[in-house]
Amino acid sequence: MTQTAAIRETGMDGLTERFEHERRGLLAHSYRMLGTWDEAEDAVQEAYLRAFKGWSAFEQRSSVRVWLYRIATNVCLSALTGRGRRALPSDGVTEPGAWIQPIPSALVGADPAAEVVAREGVRLAFVAGLQLLPARQRAVLLLRDVLAFPAAEVATMLDISVAAVKSALQRARATIAEAAPAPDRITEPADPRTRELLEAYMAAWEHADPAAFARVLRADAVLSMVPSGVRADGNTACLALAATAMDGGWRMEAAGANGQPAALAWWHGEPYGVAVLTVAADGIAAVTVFADAALVDRFARPAATGGPGPGRP
Repeated sequence: MTQTAAIRETGMDGLTERFEHERRGLLAHSYRMLGTWDEAEDAVQEAYLRAFKGWSAFEQRSSVRVWLYRIATNVCLSALTGRGRRALPSDGVTEPGAWIQPIPSALVGADPAAEVVAREGVRLAFVAGLQLLPARQRAVLLLRDVLAFPAAEVATMLDISVAAVKSALQRARATIAEAAPAPDRITEPADPRTRELLEAYMAAWEHADPAAFARVLRADAVLSMVPSGVRADGNTACLALAATAMDGGWRMEAAGANGQPAALAWWHGEPYGVAVLTVAADGIAAVTVFADAALVDRFARPAATGGPGPGRP
């Protein structure tokens, strides 16, 4: 039996099984490329549909994994054509093309051996930094440095030369290095100190305690609000911005977003949004508040988004 015949014989069950095996990684990759959970899910679904159409003709000139990432990457590149940069208020941008959107850590996790790399690859600061790159440079950086595909495979995926891959990677690395936060700004989410800071942050808001909120922030902390674009720099400014909203009507629940600690927030019983924290050993370095009530329910049940496949809309 030829390879082509063997692939045809596996039918759609074979494709769905292979796609499901890669789904979480494809979602994380699409999210890094596009900067929003909504668009990433759409891209994964479109990648599945394109794979469905091309499955019978796939002749295993590459591995199925390479083939699927090639499809997903090109879906994202098409989506990025002519689109403005996404950003966060903490980047100093007040009127971007659109804002970055958080994503539950549980949806973009990885095997335990790769967990640290996976978390670093979806942190808000890294995803925001990626938006500084032209789309093709962004794809090259992710395929090479995050997913560790060889340069020759990346060249095939993007229909460019190996030399072009190396050149794009060099430029992308330089841009990201310049935009990256200081190394001491981030600690691992599993660290007990991280949990302590998250719990102290939530308690300060639930108990309407501005002084406790100030104590948990670093002196150079940044508080950013999406979609208003409001940004406060420094402990004093953060406290001034937050204090008027601390009215005793908040309830919070611990969560994980972008590989970082996060809090789901309800105000006077109604969903409010998600606060994503960037923490260091000496306190919270940044709080990015996404005031989007719909995110609360979505974060509370991320599995309900489902995987790609013929049954999804």
